[in-house]
Amino acid sequence: MASDGEELVRFITERMVVAMDRPRTAERVRPVRQPWSERWFGMLPLGWSVWRASREERRR
Repeated sequence: MASDGEELVRFITERMVVAMDRPRTAERVRPVRQPWSERWFGMLPLGWSVWRASREERRR
């Protein structure tokens, strides 16, 4: 049975190899995350904000 230290070293080594094989351009490009409100409630917050903005414009 492998000790916890050996498993940790193996895990870190695997992560390092994967990171070293990845091109540098892939590290810089991060996916755009949706706001938490869209992830939890879908398009409702967006629709509500558009409705509210159009309503405020009509008042002016």
